Amino acid sequence: MTETSKTWRAEPLSWGGGPRQFEMFLEPTCPFSAKAFTKLDETLAAAGADNVTIKIRLHSQPWHMYSGVVVRCVLAASTLPTGKEAAKAVLAAVAAHREEFEFTRHCGGSNMDATPNQIIARLENYSGVKLAAAFAIPNLDREVKWHAKYARQNGIHVSPTFMIDGLAQPDMSSGDEVSDWVSRLLAN
Repeated sequence: MTETSKTWRAEPLSWGGGPRQFEMFLEPTCPFSAKAFTKLDETLAAAGADNVTIKIRLHSQPWHMYSGVVVRCVLAASTLPTGKEAAKAVLAAVAAHREEFEFTRHCGGSNMDATPNQIIARLENYSGVKLAAAFAIPNLDREVKWHAKYARQNGIHVSPTFMIDGLAQPDMSSGDEVSDWVSRLLAN
């Protein structure tokens, strides 16, 4: 697949292959979502990839001013040859350098002068993933819209929000220990 082809596919952001479904609705520039994202691998390892499937659902939020650009970058990365692993690298880059993709108090700071192209270049630099051409894929917005619609139909408002087997878990938090998540995931 090339970024300029008429046919492209965004690889689902899903890890593991177990019957329990753990969905994480994340806004990449949100500090709490970043904290939850950094627990993905540990959670999968502790719960067992044969027991659980972890799915990241991107949940763009307008109060995080570059949310739409960053979410589109993550989805653009998922269309590249390394698919979800490229998307994961972009998410990790945002989590590690979150302040460079967010506004101070959601309304100020140095990012007031940043352009979308500068945000894309920062993500390319930190992640090592070439995003610019994939970001410009015509109709990539269908993936962004799918994530938004899916969150909306499930009543998701804030990030992170977690669902287990299709049921929202309002008492789960990014501040929970991985062992707490795993206990809930493996409970009958």
